Amino acid sequence: MKKFVGIVGSNAELSYNRKLLEFIRRHFKTKFELELLEIDQVPMFNQDEDWQESFQLRYLYNKITRADGVIIATPEHNHTITAALKSVLEWLSYKVHPFESKPVMIVGASYYDQGTSRAQVHLRKILDAPGVNAYTLPGNEFLLGKAKEAFDDEGNITNVGTVNFLETCLDNFVKYVDVVSHLKKPKPIEPEDLTASHPIATTITEIDPDDPDWLEKAAELTGAVSGDTYVKLDNGLLTVNQLNMFLKAMPFELTYSDDNNQFLYYNASHQDPDTMLAKRVPSQVGNRLSTVHDSLPANRMKNVEWVVGTLRNGNQEYVRTIVPGSPEGIINTHNYQAMYYPDGSFAGINEIVFNFKPWLDWYLQETGQYLAGGKVATMPSADATSGASQAGGQADATSGASEH
Repeated sequence: MKKFVGIVGSNAELSYNRKLLEFIRRHFKTKFELELLEIDQVPMFNQDEDWQESFQLRYLYNKITRADGVIIATPEHNHTITAALKSVLEWLSYKVHPFESKPVMIVGASYYDQGTSRAQVHLRKILDAPGVNAYTLPGNEFLLGKAKEAFDDEGNITNVGTVNFLETCLDNFVKYVDVVSHLKKPKPIEPEDLTASHPIATTITEIDPDDPDWLEKAAELTGAVSGDTYVKLDNGLLTVNQLNMFLKAMPFELTYSDDNNQFLYYNASHQDPDTMLAKRVPSQVGNRLSTVHDSLPANRMKNVEWVVGTLRNGNQEYVRTIVPGSPEGIINTHNYQAMYYPDGSFAGINEIVFNFKPWLDWYLQETGQYLAGGKVATMPSADATSGASQAGGQADATSGASEH
């Protein structure tokens, strides 16, 4: 399912354009995912200031960069868009350009009959300007007039014809995103340093990452909690022992490496590491990724760099691959999932490894279905939806990214 972001083009506490986006998110949730983005904390544009000092600007930049498409809901102030929205577009077209080649749809709600028609015309011109260079959906002008009377108490648009027209516009946008995706070139991947030589805020610099006793030494140095000590999570309260039990009970092999390319965790519940699909041993915890994968040939190491770089720069949120040459009865599946800090920036990779075969067998048995025989088209070693099999044939080695 496609992932869109919706920009509320007003910094007002009560906004009918926010209501419009909330309605779109609820009513059309089976067509796409929509995450609302606010602009109320964005400072007025000033080219002498650093955009990265604003948490909300960093958040907007990261979310827009990774979105499949953007829906902007604009009010109309004095025949044009709001000063707040204009300032956001200035920030995000000066030194950074997340809208470039990004599919954008414009909607708007207004108190009056014309429903932001003039603001939408101006916004189209801005989105077409050098530095912005968005791909704005042509036509399909959704103008919600008399917004005060348009919604019921639950925030739903009451006029069926209006809802149907909105659905038509959104369906056209989904198709437009498909077309534009074939025109968009992926962002270049910068050379990836796998030696963990760029410490981040949480890096423990006092201990050599390749020390085989890194975990115990780092835990002692930081005063890390253990045992039945409670840890407050976003949506729960567990002891360290409960966390370990929870993670070990997962029907996957899980690993985590941070954005400094330091390998920090795996959830092995196997007594014998050789029985793992992606072998891990305790002495690897804390290692540089270059050390974890030091047995790989150079061409396979390049593929590890490609996976990390692809997830880091936002071209994809995940890379999936099936490891070729697995024993009979095993479909060795690896999923590399990007993780993000609160501001939406890259925080590392969660690797999920599992044997897909039992899941497939169970599904077929439960549903009474079966796999049809016949000739199957040759598939690359990586999931085509991830693009991992492209980029100059680098993808096969994504499977090697987990090997010891």
